[in-house]
Amino acid sequence: MTQIIVLPHVELCPDGAVFDAVAGESICWNLLQQDIEIEHACEMSCACTTCHVVVREGFNALEPSEETEDDLLDKAWGLEPNSRLSCQAIVGATPLVIEIPKYTINMVKEGSGRK
Repeated sequence: MTQIIVLPHVELCPDGAVFDAVAGESICWNLLQQDIEIEHACEMSCACTTCHVVVREGFNALEPSEETEDDLLDKAWGLEPNSRLSCQAIVGATPLVIEIPKYTINMVKEGSGRK
């Protein structure tokens, strides 16, 4: 199993988390299995940006993003060069350090953003 470290997030994971992830599954799926309720408005179908994460360590070990993901990431709040949609980033053998941004843009429901 591959270790994922989640940096503290004031609402979703105040103390941060460290856990063994299931390789071959998405970062989003793995977070949800740990009761880290990252928003995923499109049910992990790569149709929104609500599961945006910043991969602080291990980014280069992930498979490259596809064009659909890149187009959506352009709309994400707090976009960084090592940003990914967690529903599309598949965990491999390399440990990951993940930061969940403070805000998210949810174009699916009225009133975008979580504070």
